Amino acid sequence: MRLEFLENGPIRVDGRRFVVRVGEKEEVLERPRVFLCRCGGSANKPFCDGTHKRIGFQASGGTLEVEGD
Repeated sequence: MRLEFLENGPIRVDGRRFVVRVGEKEEVLERPRVFLCRCGGSANKPFCDGTHKRIGFQASGGTLEVEGD
């Protein structure tokens, strides 16, 4: 799995299958990638809805590679 912290933006997570749990809710997503909020302002948490652009969120970028499952 690869996580990319986009400069001034969300976390891009590359994978195949994601299980998202928020409180009592669980959702399985079959997609090649998801974008997770890291500005704290998204109305669709844990996913990015673009709010970071409107509020002027700033953070450096980077990458994290996770090997194996």
